[in-house]
Amino acid sequence: MMDWKRYWRIVSGAVRHFNNDDGWAMASHVALSSLMALFPFLIFATSLASFLGAHAFAETAVHLIFDTWPSRVADPISREVMDVLTVNRGGLLTISVAAAFFFASNGVEALRVALNRAYRVSDTRSIFFTRAQSLGFVLVATVLMMAISFLLVLAPLAETLLEKYVPAAGKLIALIKDWRLIIAAAVLLIGLIVSHKWLPAGQRSIFSILPGIVVTFVLWIVGSMIFAAYLKTFANYFSTYAGLTSLMIALIFLYIIGAIFILGAELNASILIEAREDERRNS
Repeated sequence: MMDWKRYWRIVSGAVRHFNNDDGWAMASHVALSSLMALFPFLIFATSLASFLGAHAFAETAVHLIFDTWPSRVADPISREVMDVLTVNRGGLLTISVAAAFFFASNGVEALRVALNRAYRVSDTRSIFFTRAQSLGFVLVATVLMMAISFLLVLAPLAETLLEKYVPAAGKLIALIKDWRLIIAAAVLLIGLIVSHKWLPAGQRSIFSILPGIVVTFVLWIVGSMIFAAYLKTFANYFSTYAGLTSLMIALIFLYIIGAIFILGAELNASILIEAREDERRNS
């Protein structure tokens, strides 16, 4: 029999702590920091990819990041991103690229602060360790995107070979129309797991963070669909923000995404607290 009171305590506890512990403010911090880190990250990643010979990286990175966004939000920003990424910066070891590498890690730090607040923990790790970890995540994300870029280049050849030598597998692959969207969703899911597991202070098992990750992923999909429908049906941001319309739409979208991300962590924390209370009552 389902214990609805227990579920209500978990959900209400998560929402209450989110509301009382500056969850809305943290969501805006995550949104703004993410947007400000986006361009530096792509500048650094593209410079590194070009240095290593992965010249198709820019297009792949733009697809991986923006394919999961509503088109009304993604299209204007992705066009600006492509314009930025086609500028020649004179090699990997320039000051601007090094600065982009550092500023890209600020987005990771914003996620860390939000997760620490949501999980009710204080981070006692050295600032040098946490910053090095953030820089490491930026580097790993870049390498992962380069690998995906390389695989997408090989994908048509692999599909042709499969159709020739393994017809059944070739037909199955042909049914999947948009590999980029599937890969982008998979990268997003991996990013959620890594963020919840290693960014905040303390130790949590993969099993203990899965509920919040699943809820976050589902609510991101639902929230994106609702926001896209709202933009299409009701919103007229251009009359309000004029030339800043694209920026404001992106910020509002990222604010919604940030709030859902934090709520997922709040849900995990509330489940962990309820589990500890159960142990205390049963001991």
